[in-house]
Amino acid sequence: MQSHFLIITGMSGAGKTQVVRTLEDLNFFCIDNLPATLIPKFAELCRQTSEEKVALVVDIRGGRFFDKLLQVLDEMEASGQKYELLFLDASDATLVRRYKETRRRHPLGERNTLLKNITCERELLDPLREKATHIIDTSTLTTAQLKAKVTEMFGEGSSKERMGIVVRSFGFKHGLPLDSDLVLDVRFLPNPFYVEELRNMTGNDRPVADFICRYPQTFQYLKLEEQLLDFLVPQYINEGKAQLVISVGCTGGQHRSVFIANKLYEYLREKGYSVDVTHRDIPHRK
Repeated sequence: MQSHFLIITGMSGAGKTQVVRTLEDLNFFCIDNLPATLIPKFAELCRQTSEEKVALVVDIRGGRFFDKLLQVLDEMEASGQKYELLFLDASDATLVRRYKETRRRHPLGERNTLLKNITCERELLDPLREKATHIIDTSTLTTAQLKAKVTEMFGEGSSKERMGIVVRSFGFKHGLPLDSDLVLDVRFLPNPFYVEELRNMTGNDRPVADFICRYPQTFQYLKLEEQLLDFLVPQYINEGKAQLVISVGCTGGQHRSVFIANKLYEYLREKGYSVDVTHRDIPHRK
């Protein structure tokens, strides 16, 4: 695992909150608004506890503590403590628009106009911008584009591995899973429940699978679903989605949905995605 001790700073309204949320999805340990003077001690604590991925937000909300940040960074460099500095920026016009939309007060207060506060903040932060390891200008970025950029910079593995996929079987009579992103209804397939010797089995059992595979519509459906997933999953990845939950339902969640969920899981795994399969209504079994 690549080690990161990442300090995030930049203009207020430039997207630091969204960056932190993305880093949390990437398994970073994140702290917001840490006083600058505590950074070296915290960095030492992270080394002692073998914390590999840490992100700290330090900005002008820290008041007089923030004024020490440049000095602290110089001291860390002198002592050999490694860090990365991510600076978030945006144009003045973009920042004004965002503040107007959110109706939030600028951290420098209300004694000056919003634009004056932005200009003052930019002057205060210029030395940090010069020192930055990474700079992201968010002026023209959507939330999804910013998330994708941060994931590209600090994520591990391929884009396929960064979004987790859960394929889950369920029974409609037990209720729809509330966290579903996609819901597939396979109640049109012939039901093994009405075959006496199959009733107490599940879609994980070979006789049930053999029964479902007798019908050509099973394979026609699977082919169509695979084509749908080939189109949809990359779109979700491009949008920066952290997890995709695909729920496959039949009447009781024991037979048809289990079989189809297993098949979709196998297909997505062969495609190289990070995927898991669960069967909600057959407890303690997969």
